[in-house]
Amino acid sequence: MDAKFPRKLQPLFKPARYKVAHGGRGGAKSWGFARALLILGAQKPLRILCTREVQRSIKDSVHKLLKDQIQALGLGAFYEVQNSVIKGANGTEFLFAGLSDLTAESIKSYEGVDICWPEEAQAISKRSWDILIPTIRKPGSEIWISMNPELDTDESWTRFVQNPPPGSVVIEINYQDNPWFPDVLEKERQHAQATMTKVDYENIWEGKCRPAVTGAIYAEEVADLQAQGRFTDVSYDPAMKVHVIWDLGWNDSMSLILVQRHLSTLRVIEYLEDSHKTLDWWSSELRKRNHNWGSLWLPHDGAHGDYKTGKSAQTLLQEMGWSVEITPSQPVETGIRNARMALKQTHIDKTKAARLLECLKRYRRGVPASTGEPGNPIHDEWSHGADAFRYLAIDAERLSNETWGTARAAPNLRVA
Repeated sequence: MDAKFPRKLQPLFKPARYKVAHGGRGGAKSWGFARALLILGAQKPLRILCTREVQRSIKDSVHKLLKDQIQALGLGAFYEVQNSVIKGANGTEFLFAGLSDLTAESIKSYEGVDICWPEEAQAISKRSWDILIPTIRKPGSEIWISMNPELDTDESWTRFVQNPPPGSVVIEINYQDNPWFPDVLEKERQHAQATMTKVDYENIWEGKCRPAVTGAIYAEEVADLQAQGRFTDVSYDPAMKVHVIWDLGWNDSMSLILVQRHLSTLRVIEYLEDSHKTLDWWSSELRKRNHNWGSLWLPHDGAHGDYKTGKSAQTLLQEMGWSVEITPSQPVETGIRNARMALKQTHIDKTKAARLLECLKRYRRGVPASTGEPGNPIHDEWSHGADAFRYLAIDAERLSNETWGTARAAPNLRVA
């Protein structure tokens, strides 16, 4: 067979447990993976599982891509393309599944897979990897990973690009590496370069990670915070009060931001998040830190009495010996505008508050299919930390240091 194939993807034909290709649009990653798998499957019987995080129907899979490449390679007489599977005359079989629907039990049917291809791998969760990888365990089995990166903290990026397992083959491939990059895409690329933001262009066409997810509410502010070295080591200063900003939750996460204020600078020294924990448990956790405590700041529902005890969270925490204040109620959009301003003056500890930055990176609006226009912020696992920061922005001017000296120097912030 005389088939065109990108030089950078030649390692796909050599044995390796993990083969990873990452980059931007037009690099021929998916095209090359499909061709390589079809060629290998024609040479010997293989069981090949094509996956992605979410597959609602076969239309969401690489089924059509494989079908098109079968025709382009002249293998129409060898492969039989069925509605949900592709079979080769020698027994090769292509299967398709969405990882988010699989459980530790249901995935056992794929234990005999020779090659697994997770496509759009930037969207695959830690849970899915933890279920999938032990299942692909046949001797000599391989996992081929193709992705257009999103964030440098995404599970697939950190697991396979930043910290690849020993013996992995990791390939960066972009449009410049595709000898058959079509003129129509080149015109699109040039137009994108002239009209897109630098962040969007570099992510889409050059495969560089974004500072925040597409459509993130605080994308620019997070990018500036990182570029200016304000995501760094922010140590506790015992001469300043530590205030705790709360977003209350039980089934949802309870989120706490531990912050110190110097003049107009907000110094986030720690971020805590957990669910199904009582107020006395949280009180005990805070006391372990032995900080110079200021006030606990609860959202407006913290003043509402519980239907069982009649006591509010504010009352209960006051009975535990805390000074407790209530964050003024404010429309969400007003709070978001205040948070944008506050982020310009915020330093976040890169170790103890990394989760908070991740929440700010991933806090985004929903986009209804009916309108295509950004709507209200999405309530998900990332919104709790973002809500807590919004409350911090509302409370910022009221955070006091009662025992301050008037001529205190600014605290040292070590830029990483």
